[in-house]
Parts: sequence; structure tokens; C-alpha cells
Amino acid sequence: MMPQTPAARVCSHCDGFPVVHITTGTAPDGKRRTLAATCPACKGTGTRATPTALARAGK
Repeated sequence: MMPQTPAARVCSHCDGFPVVHITTGTAPDGKRRTLAATCPACKGTGTRATPTALARAGK
């Protein structure tokens, strides 16, 4: 039997949706402008480190 690796934990701040696009409205030429916003807690990965991984990293 192969060892199982633990599943990555979903970020509790963004619930796994790390990047969202926010519309700034419609430009005069009819195009829609958007801004990308990333989750500051997971830095856009959608997952969080486990407490044991943080302990190993000294954080």
C-alpha cells in the first residue's frame, strides 16, 4: 500500500477562490475593464500550509 499524502488545506479566507476579477465599469469604447485581486492570506494559491509545515519552517 502506498503512503497517502495529506490533502492541502483550503484557505479559510478565500475558501479556495484566491483570485477574483472586479469590474470597474464600462469604458467609452464599450469594453469592460477589470482588476484582478488576489487573496492576501494565501497569496493567490487557494491553499494554506498545515500547522506542522509552519512549525518546520520556523513560523
